[in-house]
Amino acid sequence: MAYVLGVTGSIACGKSLLCQHLVDAYGAKHIDADRHVHTMYEPGRPAFDRIVAQFGERVVGEDGFIDRKALGDIVFGKPDLLAALRTAIGDIEGEFMRLLRALKDDPAPLAVFEAVRLFEGPYMEICDAGWLVASENETALARLMARNSLSREEAEQRMASATPWAERAPNASLVLHNDGSVDQFLAAVDAAINQALNNRPWPLASAICDQP
Repeated sequence: MAYVLGVTGSIACGKSLLCQHLVDAYGAKHIDADRHVHTMYEPGRPAFDRIVAQFGERVVGEDGFIDRKALGDIVFGKPDLLAALRTAIGDIEGEFMRLLRALKDDPAPLAVFEAVRLFEGPYMEICDAGWLVASENETALARLMARNSLSREEAEQRMASATPWAERAPNASLVLHNDGSVDQFLAAVDAAINQALNNRPWPLASAICDQP
């Protein structure tokens, strides 16, 4: 039975870096919720038609797939449209609970569920711990603009719908700050995962900081 770790955080905070490190260094099984959701609205699936009906043909790319950037430009920063998109996609929670149960039964020692809405759904019923990766706004904005070739305005629009990490921290087993170097951050990740897998208690501070 796997130790199932839930990992969450706002956009461009470093949660994918953390998860990939656990895959590479510890052989963790990994589910990226965002990527898996994309498979739920591929052409030919019911959600594809529902999304086109909701947002129009403008969200269909030249390759016939949903153009996620075009869709993101429409919904990010607009809670009502984000809610309409989730409804169009279908039973996201049910799909992820099915995947989490399969992860829990996996013989691998470690499994990682990476999800932006980790604490907003029922997923912690199965996860053994939930880690929150946090970055200051300016750090995340700079990463997002560089990574996605976005203007500051576009990057701010994408971050507008995110809940501040401090508001989510009470739900987390551990908060990992990622405002320093990659080496600092991954060293904190190594310390935390070894502590978890060796069944040692969490530090009283409840947060590992690698800020400069």
